[in-house]
Amino acid sequence: MSRSVSRRSVLATTAAAATVAAVGPLATATTAHAAPPTLPNGTSKDKVLVVGIDGLRHDVIAAASAPHLKGMMANGTYGTSLLYANPMAATSSGPGWSTISTGVWPDKHGVKDNSFAGKNYTRYPGFLARLAQVRPELSTYAAVDWKPLDTQGTVTAGADAKLVLDGDRDGYTGHDATIAADTESILRNQNPDVVFAYLGQVDIVGHNLGAAHARYRAAIDTVDGYLGRFLAAIRARPSYATERWTVIVATDHGHTNAGGHGGSSIEERRTFVLAQGPGIAAGATPGDTRLVDVAATVFKQLGITPDPAWGLDGRPIQERSTDPFETLRPALAGRADETGIPAGVLGWTHTAPSGWSVINSAMGTGGVAEWRGWAFATDEFWSRTQRDQSRELNVRSRGVFAVADSDEWDDKASSGRFDSTLVTPAYAVGGKSSVTLDYTTLYRPEGSQSARVLASWNGGTPAAVRTYTSEVISQPQSLSLSVPAGATNVSFRFHYTGSNNWYWVIDGVKISTS
Repeated sequence: MSRSVSRRSVLATTAAAATVAAVGPLATATTAHAAPPTLPNGTSKDKVLVVGIDGLRHDVIAAASAPHLKGMMANGTYGTSLLYANPMAATSSGPGWSTISTGVWPDKHGVKDNSFAGKNYTRYPGFLARLAQVRPELSTYAAVDWKPLDTQGTVTAGADAKLVLDGDRDGYTGHDATIAADTESILRNQNPDVVFAYLGQVDIVGHNLGAAHARYRAAIDTVDGYLGRFLAAIRARPSYATERWTVIVATDHGHTNAGGHGGSSIEERRTFVLAQGPGIAAGATPGDTRLVDVAATVFKQLGITPDPAWGLDGRPIQERSTDPFETLRPALAGRADETGIPAGVLGWTHTAPSGWSVINSAMGTGGVAEWRGWAFATDEFWSRTQRDQSRELNVRSRGVFAVADSDEWDDKASSGRFDSTLVTPAYAVGGKSSVTLDYTTLYRPEGSQSARVLASWNGGTPAAVRTYTSEVISQPQSLSLSVPAGATNVSFRFHYTGSNNWYWVIDGVKISTS
């Protein structure tokens, strides 16, 4: 989010073209108002509060006082992750809040910057708009003081009542306080089912002074105080003992130490999802959470099973990856030959999961140690190797993934080609008619590199079943094969070759039979 006149000018030109279908009755309060809007009476014992804090860089929370955020970390699940960068989308508020609200990445919701050009909320609505469609009896409320979240239909669409203030025009300090007071009152004195409260001042301080400034930490403490008031209001409800409350806190992007965002640095890409409530583990800090998980968590906590046709990229924060690569987290090491990665970042290994193997018999010699053959890495470690070469677009990988990167390998003296094969275990297929291999991939081709998926039945000669010749930007893949007569097992191979070309990422490998 930016406080500049230029952003308001962009908003003025785009808001006029924005159209959001009205969903149900809507009470609206704008600028000065005497009292919070009145909501319909809630109908659910499962209730959710989502607190959106703009521009809160999660690694600065530890240096702030922030007792309520830290209390939620102790009592709930706290997953940190990194955003995309251009060309998928800028690390700015329009894409960030669209990702949070819709539960899909920018290549689906279409918002790439704060102009909101290309938005596709009709196909991928925000979670309040989705709730108005599938559970219209729920009582919902949204409060925002960055107006595009209302005028563009990002957050408030579908809400039964809303508070919309203009922080760009009037300043965010007072409007954040108003949002806090009204949200506290509604939580304590009315009966909402789902509430979204947005707070913008932390981002403004980040722009003006930077994330390393003491006043940025003070701004975190201010918003933490608002969070404390929300939690106290929930606990003070007369019906609290019979209700099941989930509280979620998230941010849309980070900030540089000097202030600002929109670019591809790690600091600008930092995001988090923090949640406490029924079924959400206390004290958990999973490495496989993503920003798209907010909407899916809201649906889960309300007992709603998303329709696959919704196309959500997120999943509930309490659901862990069953991907075999996640078992490698204890083996992750710090840098070896890489020089641009801080020593404390643990994020790579050549140790394959149990039953898996890597064949490097045809691999050239030398090169950067981390990337000699297939490696297993985290988003932060791998994307730090070199900015702005689309490694930031690996959004659908979670936690630890497999990567073959001939470009980075060749950054140190080497001879021969990059030639490495990742081999799965053998999976039983006896008596089955077909087997399906599902995985997520990011493939960036160049020059003479090659990427092939091969299948080996009963340990026989591997045969290519898919060859990649064009770019695939972090998309799910599904490959179904008929089981040959007499086959009792199958293993798959991911064979990559290159010569200072680009890379291939594999994650989320799953085998199923029918």
